[in-house]
Amino acid sequence: MPEYQYSLPETWANWNWSTNYPAYDEIRRYFEHVESVLDVKKDCFFNTVVVSAEYDPTAGRWQIRTANGRHASAKYFIVSTGFAAKRHVPEWPGMNTFRGEIHHSASWPEDGVDVQGKRCAVIGTGASGVQLTQALGPVASSLKVFQRTPNLAIPMRKRPLTVEEQERLKPLYPELFRLRETSFGGFTYDFIERGVFDEDEKEREAFLEQLWDKGGFRYWVGSYSDYLFEAKANRVIYNFWARKVRARIDDPVKRDLLAPLEPPHPWGVKRPSLELSYFDQFNRPNVDIVDVRNNPIDSFTEKGIRMADGTEHEFDVICVATGFDVSTGGLTNLGLRSTEGTYLKDEWAATVHTYLGLTIHGYPNLFFTYGPQAPTALSNGPTTIEVQGRWIVDAIRAMERRGIKSVEPTLSAMHGWKHRIEELSNLTLLPTTRSTYMGGTFPGKPFEQLNYTGGIPGYKGEIRRVLPTFEGFKVVMQ
Repeated sequence: MPEYQYSLPETWANWNWSTNYPAYDEIRRYFEHVESVLDVKKDCFFNTVVVSAEYDPTAGRWQIRTANGRHASAKYFIVSTGFAAKRHVPEWPGMNTFRGEIHHSASWPEDGVDVQGKRCAVIGTGASGVQLTQALGPVASSLKVFQRTPNLAIPMRKRPLTVEEQERLKPLYPELFRLRETSFGGFTYDFIERGVFDEDEKEREAFLEQLWDKGGFRYWVGSYSDYLFEAKANRVIYNFWARKVRARIDDPVKRDLLAPLEPPHPWGVKRPSLELSYFDQFNRPNVDIVDVRNNPIDSFTEKGIRMADGTEHEFDVICVATGFDVSTGGLTNLGLRSTEGTYLKDEWAATVHTYLGLTIHGYPNLFFTYGPQAPTALSNGPTTIEVQGRWIVDAIRAMERRGIKSVEPTLSAMHGWKHRIEELSNLTLLPTTRSTYMGGTFPGKPFEQLNYTGGIPGYKGEIRRVLPTFEGFKVVMQ
């Protein structure tokens, strides 16, 4: 069963996938199907950008304004802008002088980009960089991938799915969706109770081979329970990964850049991408890698990219895969203003504070999903969103039932949650590396844990405990 989907029966009863990892066009068709059975489009305004939102305590309502002049007023304001909504493009000097095409992976042309016979660059080796490399390598006349940090990617193991096997499994779907919420990452598999050194080398190798062969995120969040906590255990996991990947790369220079013998960081503290043929692309004579850690990009020129040492690479097409203002950008760019007159963008400039990864002090009746200080980037998205969505619905129902005008977390509750986030994170190896989890690479963002690292079951337990009493909230009655 593809796990990245909604658990609502009406969304899967008459839907079947063609593969366990569908492409964007099939995902679009899935969303169209979901819309057709849930009938949500009638309540949506598309191509509408929110520019300001402020709570009126007297009226007890949010006042929300958009760039095209629309004004909305509501008792409750639920923000679901995602954790990667605002793209990041570094301001390299001379970008506007480049005579070729520049495309960011987040705003890829609807009709695609014709790279047949063209000299191409991919800047960045995150998930988008991996996907672009796999797509462009076979068709571009030449491709150079600009890498700062190697992506410790793992096998996707994509395969076709038949209608028959999915229909046969559907009676089990409710239990499988329930099982999702009992695992750390919101999948139907989880860390095992054994540690790396609880087994001898032969048993350990056999288990890791099994995870590798099955593919998906099993090698990451279906592995030994201690490797994200203990450096020695982590090194075993890295060494196995490096051995498997290095065997696929022919050129020794490329091999050492893509899968170095010494880990660039502990394995798994940056989200590993799933790959189909990423490392194999570098065996093509037309595909090369450029190390920007030791020789950074200096500027763009009319013909291409100039490096710090003066080397110039000429291109027809440059693909920028430099990521997003992760976790917080979707919230801080809405013009959210608190009841104290401050803006969320300014409040979070130094450090992020939320309560339960769902609410913020100074913003009554505002709830958000899939944002900071929740399992978000460490989880299967639909699982976290459904756990949070149910909590928000239950909170609103309780407020309406009891005649509550507004709820707003106290400062002490919010600071307590921040402490909890740091407490859990500091038990792990995650704070050793700047990553998506620790603030990302967006300029000026503080180095801090942006995710709840205790797993879906732990998070679910902590947020459910505050209902129905609204522990940690200031409650204003009608």
